Amino acid sequence: MKNISNATTTRREHGLRRLAATALCFAVFGAGCLALSLFAIPVVALLPGESSARSLRRRRIVGRTMRWFAGFIRATGVLSFEIQGAERLGRPGQLIVANHPTLIDAVVLLGLTPSSTCIVKQALWHNPLTRWLVVAAGYVSNSPTDRMIEGASEALLAGQSVIIFPEGTRTVPGRPLQFHRGAAAIAVRAAAVVTPVYIRCNPSTLTKGEPWYRIPERRAHFSLRAGTDLDLAPFKRGAPAPIAARALNEHLLQMFAAELAAVRQVD
Repeated sequence: MKNISNATTTRREHGLRRLAATALCFAVFGAGCLALSLFAIPVVALLPGESSARSLRRRRIVGRTMRWFAGFIRATGVLSFEIQGAERLGRPGQLIVANHPTLIDAVVLLGLTPSSTCIVKQALWHNPLTRWLVVAAGYVSNSPTDRMIEGASEALLAGQSVIIFPEGTRTVPGRPLQFHRGAAAIAVRAAAVVTPVYIRCNPSTLTKGEPWYRIPERRAHFSLRAGTDLDLAPFKRGAPAPIAARALNEHLLQMFAAELAAVRQVD
């Protein structure tokens, strides 16, 4: 009985430490966004260069801050990380298509590809902590859809890489994936290459509708794997763009569902 009691106490202590570390991470993220908005971004804006060069510098400083923050999360013990294939991300004209199980997916991807443009929720334009960052970095809002497709396509054709989460929001645990067609429409219209990125977090945490303080019983493990580039030719060959986008979207959905189901079976 004594050993069981000691083990229970130890688990509780570890849980409290991870809860405190999680709260610290949220506080640091908010303070970092504020510091970027008030100091770093305005200073970078004063440097000489064309508008495109200044936008690139702003994206890079945001992305590198996200990389530092992901490292901070790892150092605090909130999550452990496994990254595979990061060296193939961030290529010119590359559309990075990822599933979205946790709150930090964009943080990690932007940290891995600091020059990338990211398609983000329109709500971030109304959040006082993030508004100036997404505007300064030239990120693209996911609403309205036609402007999202146009903005992302322009970025790809200009040689940028673009990150998109075709679910449009975080995955709801226990529900099947649902992809909006915008990512496929962008790919058919402007992508030089499309690379799927499979993300999972075990046990799940920071999911849709879950408060930040509801932490799992054990430390969660975040894994990200860049998959094989997709061949767009079969979808574009002889087909009108809407039909090609519909077929590509269905292919992406089936591919992600199969990959994530296989991973769950292994777990």
